[in-house]
Amino acid sequence: MSPASEIWSPPVRDPDDDSLRLECGVFGVYGAAQAAGLTALGLHALQHRGQEACGIASFDGHRFHTERHMGRVGEAFGDADLAQRLPGGAAIGHTRYSTAGGSFIRNVQPMFADLESGGIALAHNGNLTNFLTLRQHLVAEGAIFQSTSDSEVILHLVARSRKGRMTDRFIDALSMIEGGYALVALTNKKLIGVRDPLGIRPLVLGKLDNTWVLASETCALDMIGARFVRDIEHGEMVVIDENGVESLRPFPAARARPCIFEYVYFARPDSVVNGRSVYEVRKRMGRRLAQESAPPCDVVVPVPDSGVPAALGYAQETGVPYEMGIMRNHYVGRTFIQPTQGARELGVRMKLSPNRAVLAGKRVMLIDDSIVRGTNSLRVVRMVREAGAKEVHLRSGSPPIMWPDFYGIDMPERQQLLAANNTIEEMARMLEVDSLGFLSVDGLYWAMESEPRDPAAPQFTDHYFTGDYPTRLLDREIAEGRNAADERQLTFLVDA
Repeated sequence: MSPASEIWSPPVRDPDDDSLRLECGVFGVYGAAQAAGLTALGLHALQHRGQEACGIASFDGHRFHTERHMGRVGEAFGDADLAQRLPGGAAIGHTRYSTAGGSFIRNVQPMFADLESGGIALAHNGNLTNFLTLRQHLVAEGAIFQSTSDSEVILHLVARSRKGRMTDRFIDALSMIEGGYALVALTNKKLIGVRDPLGIRPLVLGKLDNTWVLASETCALDMIGARFVRDIEHGEMVVIDENGVESLRPFPAARARPCIFEYVYFARPDSVVNGRSVYEVRKRMGRRLAQESAPPCDVVVPVPDSGVPAALGYAQETGVPYEMGIMRNHYVGRTFIQPTQGARELGVRMKLSPNRAVLAGKRVMLIDDSIVRGTNSLRVVRMVREAGAKEVHLRSGSPPIMWPDFYGIDMPERQQLLAANNTIEEMARMLEVDSLGFLSVDGLYWAMESEPRDPAAPQFTDHYFTGDYPTRLLDREIAEGRNAADERQLTFLVDA
């Protein structure tokens, strides 16, 4: 770990920035000549899932080697001496945003622990909804925590298990956690991958020659030239060693409910998630949007970049020309956190610029992937109007976001969600558009080529639109009952 990473100061998030963020991406390889190098490439492909911090742990047959850094993958692991710093034929990696815990080096993964049976490194995507409850119980029994990440709870549970085999200790630990997660773990003999019983967070298995690969998305397999083998099933544990891949189903059978927001926003469009092309699903969202609401317009314009596939589908369905009316500057890093509204508007223009030749005098249909608090949408609408648009209409490729998430998405509380507190007409006035529309929940299921939503047993995790949470929210319930005392304790630790 470099000294610079210890004193790195995390950027403050603009309070008006309403873009959604997923907690992290995970990657693991077993049986490679230079496992850390492949892991770094895989993390590059998963950079969209987390840009605050990254880490890699490798095993060379005798010792574990770990590095954790604040910042992006290329900055941390782009040097030519990576194989010397992190030698070995097996490795796991992680790239993250912070949702549980804060932006501090002690919360960066993979996390490592020495047990009596040997070392173990763990990287995890998602959130545990009973994290605080478990943590409080472990602390009461004498456990000492070095971080505020829920991933460390899993390590403590593995360490405290009285089972003999490492895989049995994992099963013992995971039987106590709740929430949405996909994790990879590295021991001195095995690479382990696990997906939560409902399959909320994704995990795939791939192979490159004789090397086995685990990753959050198929785009990471493509990055290293590995072929996709299959999705890890919901509630499945795979154990990879010198004998190959063993599949275990240690949890009671449950109906899968994968996160539908992976298709709306988080996954890269070139990924295939649970057998569905993300790009094709997003195009179908645009087609269904057009079927549900298509006022007269002259040009269809995506809000870059995540609105592009839906806008293509909308344009193809309506026959209205698709144009790049907003250009994105890909060479701008993080949005500057500005003290005044005027300066913030300038920060937006540094990332997005209007194409006046496309917009001037036109009835413009803007297509975005989703609308959270509406602050970014308002800035884009004003930019398009200033470029001379005659009318501005706005459509969202997802249904109205009405409820917060507790499974790894950094989403505002309900009182900050625009659609949870306003009617369509009120939102249209606030966003200064001539008309506003959202994809229906039924339309989203149609885009997934799924049967209509079954309210008694939903096919997907879709609580952000419906309020139908797939698991118990134990920490939330306890915090509300105790005036959020647990959160205050954790905040004190983060700020120390």
